[in-house]
Formats: sequence, structure tokens, C-alpha cells
Amino acid sequence: RALLPIPVAAAARETVTVENRSDLEDLHLYATPREQRFRRFASLEFEGQLYMTPYDFIQAVTSDEPKHAKKWRSLSKQELNQILMETPPVWKGSSKLFRNLNEKGVISYTEYLFLLCILTKPHAGFRIAFNMFDTDGNEMVDKKEFLVLQEIFRKKNEKREKRGDEEKRAMLRLQLYGYHTPTNSVLKTEGEDLVPRSYWDTLRRSTSQALFSDLAERADDFSSSLSDTTLLVHFFGKKGKAELNFEDFYRFMDNLQTEVLEIEFLSYSNGMNTISEEDFAHILLRYTNVENTSSYLENMRCSIPEEKGITFEEFRSFFQFLNNLEDFTIAMQMYNFASRSIGQDEFKRAVYVATGVKLSPHLVNTVFKIFDVDRDDQLSYKEFIGIMKDRLNRGFRGYKPIQRYTTFKSCVRKELYSR
Repeated sequence: RALLPIPVAAAARETVTVENRSDLEDLHLYATPREQRFRRFASLEFEGQLYMTPYDFIQAVTSDEPKHAKKWRSLSKQELNQILMETPPVWKGSSKLFRNLNEKGVISYTEYLFLLCILTKPHAGFRIAFNMFDTDGNEMVDKKEFLVLQEIFRKKNEKREKRGDEEKRAMLRLQLYGYHTPTNSVLKTEGEDLVPRSYWDTLRRSTSQALFSDLAERADDFSSSLSDTTLLVHFFGKKGKAELNFEDFYRFMDNLQTEVLEIEFLSYSNGMNTISEEDFAHILLRYTNVENTSSYLENMRCSIPEEKGITFEEFRSFFQFLNNLEDFTIAMQMYNFASRSIGQDEFKRAVYVATGVKLSPHLVNTVFKIFDVDRDDQLSYKEFIGIMKDRLNRGFRGYKPIQRYTTFKSCVRKELYSR
């Protein structure tokens, strides 16, 4: 495989920069759904490559569409350097990092995919993720090891590319990765793409292949034409010489999950300590493929006539459980194989045994009232697991907006609070 020489890549970037805007919009037709979403929310462009700001990323994972029509703003080298100079070190990270950075940050496409992976991983998976990057096993991750992520995700994306105008595809690669490669640079084995794999699985599988160590050795080659980003400076310092230990890596991942959940929760709580059960249902259903959402909402309204509210602690514990859905599915299938649905006590016990997460009785009751469509106070595999598996794909597919009904009691509740 041979990358374009840096002068050639720079010239190609210049070509993309001066392209007519309508030509660039045409590239959307050649993009995958993930690429389309990134391009739709990204707001910055530097030397032909698109970037998200931290604010863009938060919008991309919490909103159906950008609040405003995006026009990519070109950054100068001086502006980019100023943004990176103001990036805090990893030990100053918090669950408000992305909100504090707001528009003062740059996130590349491969980093966007990596951050999406983090959002749906259980805490137990954080160690696995760290070990993926720690190729030399010294319990530290350096910048060179982390940059292998760029190449692994790029290789996976090339295998998924849509057929069509090669010139357009080359321009799209340039937008997303900052460089492009010949189309025959990635060798495919027969039947390789028969089983679709997530980016997380791709990263995990790549660590067990000789290819991964080979990429690590050549990291300098494919990173030489890439610009630093906020994430790289945050992890490895302004000079790129710092190393990332597991504690800092764990804290970053935990903070990111918490921050996104806080933003979602606060967008419905209106400053209160709880959100309504109906709002909780909205948040769960908006990322799924459920077609008739109104029936779920009506079912819940009838089953929970008195609003008690869901606290942030309950809200967070439920999504920690969802990130462990794979382990819970095994426990659920044991009941399913016996042709049984499960009740609330069994559900709560299965969650704790499989994931170590304790759900409050009120939260479990609310979940049952949402998904127990036949109202037998039992939950089947189809009623819950199938729908929640869709939910874990948040950010990877187009969002389906759900009409938000406002009940009389919700109006009263918010009116009382505003006084």
C-alpha cells in the first residue's frame, strides 16, 4: 500500500477546497449512512478534511438533525493551533469536557467513530479497549499506538464503500481522512464481507492479527500527513510525547458516557431533579426501529396514571445496564428457551446477576409498562431485547424523530416549577 506523497496530498486538498459547493454536496450520494451523518453535523474544514467541534458531536448523538444548516467553516493554520493550544490535558478532564470546549475543538471522522463506540460499551469493556491500543503491553498508550485506530477504521470503511464514481469516492476519502489511497490498496479475501461487523468488533479482531502490529510499525507513514486534533492533544499533550495510562483512559470514557446522559436528561428535566416516565419512554424509543411508538406511549400512560418521575441516578443505571445488554440477553434467553416470559422480580434479579447493576423497583415497573404491550405484567425476549438492540446503534443510523406529546399533568408540573 502506498499513500499519496505529502505534497501531492496537499495539492489534492487544495483541489477539494476550491471545488464548487454543489460538487461537494454530490459526494453525499457516495457516502455510507455513518459518513453522511458525520458530514451533516460537521462544521469545520481544514485543508480539505472535515471536522466536528465537541458541540457538533454532542448534537450528533442527542439530536435528530443539526439545529442550523451546516456550512463548513475553513480553519486557518493559526486558528487550528490556537484551538489546540487551549485544549486541557487529560488530568483536567470532567463530565463537562465537551460542553466546556463547545466550539473550541476539532474531532476527526475516525475519532467520531471511536467516541460512538465508547458510548455503548460497558465499564468492563474499558480495559479491553485500552489493551487494544496498548500493543507493546507496557500498560501505557502512546500517540503512535492510538493512531493505528485511524488506519483500522479507514480500512474497514474502504470495504464498505459504495460503488460509483471513483473520483468522487477519492474526494470523499480526502474529506474524511485527510488523505486517500489507491482503490486496490486493501486486499479482500473471498467471502470476507459476508458477515457485517461493528467498528468495535473490527478493532478488537484487528488486535489479534499480524496486520495490527504491521500497522503499528507503519503508523508514522500514515500519520505524517494528518493534523493534530483535540483528542490527540488531550490524551498525549501538545508535543505528542505524553502517554495515556488506564486510569485516565477509563475516566475519559466514563465521563463521556455520563456527559451525554446528563445532556439527554437535562433536555427533558427543565431544571428539575426528575424527568417524567413519559419522557423516559421518549428517550428510549427515539433511537429504535419501532414504527408505532404512540401505542407504547399510550400503554404507559394508562398503566402509570400517577407520575412519580425518574431520577438521574435511575436514568444512568438503566443505560449502564443497556451497555451490558449482551450478557443480560443470555440470561433472558434461558427463560425464553423454556417458553417463559419473566416478571419484574425475575427481570431485576437477571439484570443484577448478568450485569451487576441494581435497578430500582420503580424503574423496572416503568420499563415493564412501556414494553409490556399485551399487559400481562410479563416481558418476553421480543418485547424488550429486540427493541433495545436497535437502541444501542444510536448515532450509527438515521434518527427517527418521535412526536412528543404533552400530557395535562406534565403541563401542570412544568407550570408549577416555573412559578
